[in-house]
Amino acid sequence: MTVLDAGAELPALTVDPISRTTLALFAGASGDHNPIHVDLDVARSAGLDDVFAHGMLSMAYLGRLVCSLAPPERIRSFGARFVSITPVHGRPTCSATVRQVDVVDGERRATVDLVAALADGTITLTGEAVIAVN
Repeated sequence: MTVLDAGAELPALTVDPISRTTLALFAGASGDHNPIHVDLDVARSAGLDDVFAHGMLSMAYLGRLVCSLAPPERIRSFGARFVSITPVHGRPTCSATVRQVDVVDGERRATVDLVAALADGTITLTGEAVIAVN
């Protein structure tokens, strides 16, 4: 498990560029078949240049980062706020910073701020996880 001390910037997670195949596979896995994520004509009819990633796909990437910091049984909470779309071919980088460490119900817990951002600096998700630490 990664050392979680207040103020620590934790190792980032950079994922491969999001492909149309990734979007189609995620649609099938998640049951979210909204055509705006996989059908170029639908996206264009909505005034967009192209399809874009499911928000929950980006949240899954943040979840992967959180699970790299601690095993699932130590995660006390995890949530995210969708800020901007992630375009097809976008390459999100997920980062985490420990905001604070507290003792709650006799357990030491780190509150971690999470961000998913694109190469141009566009933030697509923000979030927070609370992780039990030793």
